[in-house]
Amino acid sequence: MAIDPQDSPETVAARAGAQALRRSASVVADFFVAEGDRLDERTRLLLVQSLSRVVGVLDRAIRRDAARRLAQLGNHAAAERLLGIRDDVARWLSRPDALPDELVEELIVRVRHDQLAEALPIELGEADVPSLLVRLAGVPDSVVAAAAAALLAAESRRRDLADGDTGLTAELHHRLAWRVAAALRTLAGGGVAVDRALVEAARRSIAAHDEGEQVEAVAMRLALAIDARPAERGPLLIEALGDRRLALFIAVLAHALEIEYAEVRALVVNPTDERLWLCLRAAALDRTTVARIALALAEADPRRDIEVFADRLDTIAGIDPAAAGVALAPLALPGDYRAAIRRVMP
Repeated sequence: MAIDPQDSPETVAARAGAQALRRSASVVADFFVAEGDRLDERTRLLLVQSLSRVVGVLDRAIRRDAARRLAQLGNHAAAERLLGIRDDVARWLSRPDALPDELVEELIVRVRHDQLAEALPIELGEADVPSLLVRLAGVPDSVVAAAAAALLAAESRRRDLADGDTGLTAELHHRLAWRVAAALRTLAGGGVAVDRALVEAARRSIAAHDEGEQVEAVAMRLALAIDARPAERGPLLIEALGDRRLALFIAVLAHALEIEYAEVRALVVNPTDERLWLCLRAAALDRTTVARIALALAEADPRRDIEVFADRLDTIAGIDPAAAGVALAPLALPGDYRAAIRRVMP
């Protein structure tokens, strides 16, 4: 779908929004369709691996804590039964209706985010010049430096999924923890003592989860600390892409537009969502910067047709930033509010 010169920014945004909703529902459903062809095989494999890793983190933490509790109460048989489960909990949960659609959708977006980030062309600078985040971690501004160091640490934790950290939002971590506990109950045979131990272990996992230390939240804090002025946004966004720091690219754009990180991320990883170009124009990026960003994304994602974009570049560059901002205004509304509006509309 390409931007038509005759379309207003509001028309472009509305059409792209409707298409994104249809696409989101389609890919979530596709995860549970064995022969579905909407997800390519590599994305499907990475999605299964991502789900397995996230569920595995909670499986190990909840099972370990519940078994310890049972052992402390003298119920060694139940503890051994829980620890002795050999079934794959992730596979057990990979059935229709076993997982929240929102969780599968989040994992799909993350997989596509990571694929895109890994494929971005690296813009090599001088050999002795450190990467963008390393440089930011060393600037005199202590707020920026601390936020950059925190983002480096958060990205490392996300790769390792260490210490029971799923890397999910608080709500999704909460919901998945109960699903994992329920699966372990079924696989362990249930019982009052097992139920109590699993409930306590799940609650402990939920209480220990810190959403504020996740990559997305930390990236937004760094974008806020930098607070790039309009003239600084383009170079910073280009450098973030060239350093394969896609999370920072998204956060800087989200901060500039006062739109939630997740909303901008969804536009960036979707190769057909025209609202990304509206975002770039709403951020007052010039023609050359928009073109460089589009080229980098197209090199990383072969689904993007750079020739079609080139044909539309003049139209995109001609969109008034203020008009683009008005067209994107609905994205700045809370997600729950927008979902409610869709449900009550006739």
